[in-house]
Amino acid sequence: MKKLQSRLSVSPLLYAAASILLLPAAALCAQAPAQGGPSNTASASTDAATTPSPETTERAQAYYHAALAGMYEDDAISEGRPDEVNQAIEQYKLALNDDPGSPELNDELADLYFRVGRIHDAESMARNLLKTSPDDVDAHRLLGRIYLRQLGESQNGVSSTSSSGNALDQAIAEFEKIVALQPRSVEDRMVLGQLYTVKHEPDKAAAEFKSAQAIEPDSEDVVLNLARVYAENGNLQQAVNVIMAVPEGDRTAKMEFTLGAAYDQMKDTKDAIAAYQRAADLEPEDLQTLDALAQALLTDDQLEAALKQYQELAEADPENGEALVHIAEIQRRQGKYEDALATIRKAVKLDPNSLEAGYNEGMLEDVLGHFDDAAQTYQNMVDLTSHANGAYTAEEKNNRGIFLGRLAGVYLEQNKIDQAVATYQKLIDMGDDSAVQGYQGEVDAYREAKQFDKALDVAQKAVAANPKNRDMKLMLAGELADQGQPDQALTMARGLLDNSSDDRTVYEAMGQMDVRLRRWKDAEEAFNKAEPLCTKKEDRTYLLFLRGELADRQKHIDAAEQYFRQALALDPQNAMTLNYLGYMLADKGVKLPEALKLIRQAVDLEPMNGAYLDSLGWVYFKMGQYDLAEDNLRSAVARDQTDPTVHMHLGDLYEKTGRIRLAAAQWQLSLAEFAKSSPGDIEPGDVSKVQKKLESARVKLAKEDNALGQPNKPE
Repeated sequence: MKKLQSRLSVSPLLYAAASILLLPAAALCAQAPAQGGPSNTASASTDAATTPSPETTERAQAYYHAALAGMYEDDAISEGRPDEVNQAIEQYKLALNDDPGSPELNDELADLYFRVGRIHDAESMARNLLKTSPDDVDAHRLLGRIYLRQLGESQNGVSSTSSSGNALDQAIAEFEKIVALQPRSVEDRMVLGQLYTVKHEPDKAAAEFKSAQAIEPDSEDVVLNLARVYAENGNLQQAVNVIMAVPEGDRTAKMEFTLGAAYDQMKDTKDAIAAYQRAADLEPEDLQTLDALAQALLTDDQLEAALKQYQELAEADPENGEALVHIAEIQRRQGKYEDALATIRKAVKLDPNSLEAGYNEGMLEDVLGHFDDAAQTYQNMVDLTSHANGAYTAEEKNNRGIFLGRLAGVYLEQNKIDQAVATYQKLIDMGDDSAVQGYQGEVDAYREAKQFDKALDVAQKAVAANPKNRDMKLMLAGELADQGQPDQALTMARGLLDNSSDDRTVYEAMGQMDVRLRRWKDAEEAFNKAEPLCTKKEDRTYLLFLRGELADRQKHIDAAEQYFRQALALDPQNAMTLNYLGYMLADKGVKLPEALKLIRQAVDLEPMNGAYLDSLGWVYFKMGQYDLAEDNLRSAVARDQTDPTVHMHLGDLYEKTGRIRLAAAQWQLSLAEFAKSSPGDIEPGDVSKVQKKLESARVKLAKEDNALGQPNKPE
């Protein structure tokens, strides 16, 4: 805003001059010369030449009052004397009485009103001035400032449907006029572009930022705002191009950081790392940049480099619990579980209410087999996320659901079925999607305990409580199919088809039921019908996994391998697919180094998964690394006590290492679990293989006992 010079510095000489000009005319006349001087005629002529005109006098008075107003205003602001604001306002009014048409005086008083919070008076003055001076930039800019303030103070200001007209549209209108009057004002074009962004008019916003860039090509603010508009509109590549157009040597740290963020969103981790590194080189102390660089390195599996960055962050800010959480994550992924647990406990100590730190502490205790500690940690987090009134936001439900699910999982690892079911019931009590998760958890818990009648009962209750829920009905259909009612199950599933995209999940569920029923052709047809409905990458990945499982169950190993490899091409970090393909190769005794790599990846992703640990133990067994095999197989048995295959594998390991009595005990457990299993969970021939192994072991043990003269007994 332009100011009168008197506002900035009132010169004593100018002040004196103004005072002289304002002396009354009578005083000037009283200074007439004595007799003997010039004639009266000459004196009158001189008076006429030196006496100010009324117009000049009024302007001088206006200047005088404006100077006083400026001094009062300066005192009010610089010396904290708010009582002088009113005096400043009065002096401006006196000045306007003498020069009412002055745009400068009107602008000055309107600006003062704005700065002291008399917004209505400021707006009124500015609008009145524009009636006579429609191109007064200062008046338009003041109105723009007023509407920007209102926009910031009120959420309603953003609405474009406000009945009284809204601050956003009014601000845009004013800055459009300002830009039209001063087209080379970069600052005003930037404001207008940002307003268009808030208005969700990205094309107009981009146009303003481009115009500003044409005036100042390397302006950081211009480049960053233009890139942001493109990024928020989903055009990430264009956002990258805007920043890349600036020569690397001229880019600022903020430009490089924004470039890295754009690459991050594009999943271009390598280029993101390079950009973040350049930003860090420009501003080595910027913790936000270091954090982004560390996260990008972690995403790229550069664990040592990421660890170094996070350690620097933790040293720079000892209160940075998030850095400790990431350090613990890296240590876990490196297999340093004890170190990771010690690190995460430091994070928990910094912030006992951190959900992320609490989750990781429980997970690490679980990984290490400290089941009681893990259960206690998760119970603490459940209590932390509990509300007495039972009311939860969507985010709170999600967080609470995660901890309840993990707590129930630990109970299942301890074979504490009742506690697991009680925990899942708390999910059901939260309703909505949480209830669906809880019912599914209870069904899975009872299935794992081989209590299939209870699993069916829960599935029926779930459908009764959620009669319109497709997932619940498919869950019930699956239980019916497993318990000897396949026709009823498939009829129920077909009844859910409605020629919508949701039919995909129905066809997939029907195909899975057919696989378990060994109806290979029907399963293939169901998957064929699901395929056209797989429009998302994750949908295609899952269907490829199901096709791979179908081929494997039919002993079509080459076809199964191709399906699994196609699935991994879409999702290289899919633990389920990594494990299945790795185990299948290991079980056939082929491509063992690759099988180990695949399974190792799955275990790194889910180190508590007993099935994955069993696969890891099995591939080590096939490779002849029996110590590593035993460590992992024993861990798998501890987590999956009801899985007959895990007991079978551990028995084979004991036999291979000469511990026949221990092998026989595991095979006996395997047969007991097979006997309680659903037919769909048993591969033909597995039971007979274990029986033969057990019978052979018993014969050997009997011979040994007879040779020693001892009765048969387990070790």
